[in-house]
Amino acid sequence: MRHDSRIALLAILALLVALTDSVASTARAATPASGTISPTNSSLAYTAGPFVVPVADSSLCDPSSAPCDTFSLTVATPAGFEATNNVKVVISWANRAADFDLYVRDSAGRTIVSSSSSEDPEAALFPATAGSYTLLVVPFIPLGETFSGTITFSPKDPAGASAGPQWYRNYPAPLNSRTSRAGEPSIASNWLSGAILFQSSFFTYLVSNFDPSSHASTWTDRTPTLPGCVSELSLDPIGFGDSVTGRYFNTQLLASPVVNSETCFTDNDGITWAQSQGGGPGQSIDHETVGGGPYKPGIQDRLGNVVGPTTAYPHAVYYCSQDVEFANCSRSDDGGVTFGPSIPIYTVLSGCSGLHGHVKVASNGTVYVPNKGCGGEQGVIVSLDNGQTWTPRTVPGSVQNKSDPSVAIGKNGTVYFGYANSDGRPHIAVSRNEGISWTDDHDVGAALGINNVVFPAVVAGDDDRAAFAFLGTSTGGNYEADDFAGVWQLYVAHTYDGGKTWTTTTVDTPSDPVQVGCIWLSGGSNDCRNLLDFMDATLDAQGIVHVGYPDGCTRTCATQPAVKTDTANGYRTRLASVGRQTGGIRLFHEFDADLTVSGLTMGVSRSQSATVVATVTNRGASDAGAFVVRFSDGSRTLDANVSGLAAGQTVKVSVLWSTQIKNGTYRITATADATNAVSETNETNNSLARTFTVSGGKVTAQ
Repeated sequence: MRHDSRIALLAILALLVALTDSVASTARAATPASGTISPTNSSLAYTAGPFVVPVADSSLCDPSSAPCDTFSLTVATPAGFEATNNVKVVISWANRAADFDLYVRDSAGRTIVSSSSSEDPEAALFPATAGSYTLLVVPFIPLGETFSGTITFSPKDPAGASAGPQWYRNYPAPLNSRTSRAGEPSIASNWLSGAILFQSSFFTYLVSNFDPSSHASTWTDRTPTLPGCVSELSLDPIGFGDSVTGRYFNTQLLASPVVNSETCFTDNDGITWAQSQGGGPGQSIDHETVGGGPYKPGIQDRLGNVVGPTTAYPHAVYYCSQDVEFANCSRSDDGGVTFGPSIPIYTVLSGCSGLHGHVKVASNGTVYVPNKGCGGEQGVIVSLDNGQTWTPRTVPGSVQNKSDPSVAIGKNGTVYFGYANSDGRPHIAVSRNEGISWTDDHDVGAALGINNVVFPAVVAGDDDRAAFAFLGTSTGGNYEADDFAGVWQLYVAHTYDGGKTWTTTTVDTPSDPVQVGCIWLSGGSNDCRNLLDFMDATLDAQGIVHVGYPDGCTRTCATQPAVKTDTANGYRTRLASVGRQTGGIRLFHEFDADLTVSGLTMGVSRSQSATVVATVTNRGASDAGAFVVRFSDGSRTLDANVSGLAAGQTVKVSVLWSTQIKNGTYRITATADATNAVSETNETNNSLARTFTVSGGKVTAQ
């Protein structure tokens, strides 16, 4: 849960200003005060300041007592130019301890995009549609600074995704006082037991018995009752499960400098719990995250000791959190029982803002913390030495936004970074060198007309396979505005070729939205903040994707979606829900489909021709999509199309084979998936051949 602790700093600075004998009440306005950007004049620059008086909110801007700055921008572009280009606005200043916020407003005065982090620079993207706009800059913590602004065009990344079939079903929790408070949930899979654990607020549930035909599932309460694990004062709930070891952590943020969090863990899916120290000395006050995985081998600490486990528990556990101007992480070497001292992973002076996403650990021990704003871009903070030092690595072309980004790592280290770009579009980029460089940055929502997204959540299986979940709407504009009327769905995009192409689908049908209206991501309390700040995704041992999310549109809202706040009838709710993959290719190759031809026969259907029948079986764990069965007698081929074949199912496929003017012995081969359209665990067992004898135009033996 984001708590906008910048407000506290603002209050202190405002008091200091009030006590100052002489304070400049005016600031030099933008120079120049206006400009036009066009394909022939593709870059503008301006400056404004210095600013002294802090302004808490754009609504408080006053030319005499609390000056802000406005720049009048005209976008002169031809029709269709916005389809491939955005306008990019960046403001920056010298003293990174200062803080300015950027708002872009249309000709009607409506905010269409904003950038209000605590970092330098602030940046925003919006479609390059011809028209008049106002760039409003609010001196949140000005410190006497002057800012510089640049306005350019930014080409949109390729679409890179197509609309896919329905592969997911929604499994809502039974409605009760706990499951109805499921904002910003965490979800995890225990590969040892097969359990799926869902956490939000103060509860933990084991979710099982998924029935895709009825949407039914079993939710078993596994909330810890151990003293020291039952706080009702949490500021942030976080759950993390190490899929390999089966250990699961429930942590509740206390924001105390002495006891940072109340954290407990379980090795039996919540039947019993043990208490953890939680966080370690020097942790911060907000937005904590817990993660874990293997150690990077051969790394020494400052005393020359090899970093590694001190108990039988084999993996490192990391606890990270943020403050107004910095973030830090600490590592546990005893399975999360105790934690070492906090290590800064970035500060505002390094160009990164305080808020970050969930920490993830690769199979080789590299640690990643995703961040939505470093020098105006989004990216990851990377540790190559088991959390002792950290380096920011950003995604070129990305622009900071309000939703926390998400990172996932494939089996052999391929990194997938999913984020909401500043223009509202869902983007995902790929790195194969631990974030040093990035490729294949795609907008995976274009095929479905998605114009705004929140809550990115990414999981990866084999190196070339990943899934990217998010809430999306086709409605553009400022989704935090009270009058925003967008209808939000849960989407998941899949890749099976290392991020070169993606297929995006909705969970269930568009007639069952997840939210109707605005979604607030700017902290504090707001009527549009029922879903809070993020959601989560996990992968089970067979490569099936599970998305844990809060459903904000239930009961009457699901059938009569509207912008209302009537929670009693399902409007602006946050019901615990799981979107589970029920079809399509899984994220582990070993659980793919496996098509075989288990039988091949020929029967006379009429004179001079015969029916050749192939029995095709899917022996794999996944459903097979459409494929071709090819029949060949060595001189010619005949194809038959199959629309798909579920795991464990069999289908008979036939063609007519001419026996006219034929005598003798013929060998016919039937091959399933002859065009390699289906990913299979075994690509060498797709064919079966049989010999048939033809005499006088008829089959006489087989």
